[in-house]
Amino acid sequence: MECDTGDPLAYFLTWTTYGTWLPGDDRGWSRKDAPGAMASSPLFREAAEARMKEAAFTLSTAQREIVELTIRKHCDIRNWRLHAVNVRSNHVHVVVTAAGYRSQTVRDQFKAWSSRRLKEAGVTRDNFWTEGCSRRRVNSEEDLEAAVVYVLDAQDRKQVELES
Repeated sequence: MECDTGDPLAYFLTWTTYGTWLPGDDRGWSRKDAPGAMASSPLFREAAEARMKEAAFTLSTAQREIVELTIRKHCDIRNWRLHAVNVRSNHVHVVVTAAGYRSQTVRDQFKAWSSRRLKEAGVTRDNFWTEGCSRRRVNSEEDLEAAVVYVLDAQDRKQVELES
């Protein structure tokens, strides 16, 4: 749980698409009531899969573009400063300054408007995103620079390493 006290320099938000990173996942996972990453658990993963209301969702290239454009446009409308955005097939990273807004509100607006735009583009489903997201407060210029580099560069470097 995050306690928003005063405006940070920025928020570093990350959320996943529906069903692509479940409790028990081999990559680790988190629980609201426990600090740190939880170990993989096939039992938890199977239970989470059984509770899913529809199939897992991954974003196509065109859908990724819709989500990115929606986030950019929403930042313009709200006068939020978008430092970085990277929409991947199964998750979204955003670094944004949104003075006067809680990170939860910012995240909820990005998710809601992106869902609306995806539906307008013909995607017929109810669940696009996982509940919640990672919400980190960025409080220094150094941390802001590191978050932006991670969002804009590290994702593609990881992909290249996986393909090597």
